[in-house]
Amino acid sequence: MKTKFSQLALIAAISLAAAGTSYAHEDYSEAGTNHWLSHVSETKSAPTANQLASFGYTATKNADREVTLSSGSKYLNVTRLETIKINVAGKSVVWTFDTLGTAPFPLSKIISGADGITVYVTENPAYQGG
Repeated sequence: MKTKFSQLALIAAISLAAAGTSYAHEDYSEAGTNHWLSHVSETKSAPTANQLASFGYTATKNADREVTLSSGSKYLNVTRLETIKINVAGKSVVWTFDTLGTAPFPLSKIISGADGITVYVTENPAYQGG
C-alpha cells in the first residue's frame, strides 16, 4: 500500500513539473530585469479614431451608392457598414456608417448644415444570425 502511494505521489509530482515547465520561458538577464521591462512595455494600442467614432467615419474607398438630399429632406435610410456618398447643402462626403448599434441620429452630427435630417440605420443582413 505504501509503495502504491509513493508511486502515485511520484507520478503526480512529475506531471505537475512537466505542466509547469510548459508555461515557462527563458530569461537570461540579470535578476530578470529585461524580462520584467519587456512585459511593462507591452501595452495594448489605443483605439483608432475610426473605432471611437459613434456614427462612422469618412471613407477612403469608393461609395456603394450616392444620395443627394434636398432642403426638404427629412430622413436618410442606411445600412450599418454601408459606404455612401452624401450630397447635401452644397457639401459632399463619402461616409461609412460604422455605427454602434442602429439608433437614429441627426445627419448634422456628420455634415454641418444638414439640419432637420435624421439618419435611420438598419442592421447589415450579412451580420445577422439566421
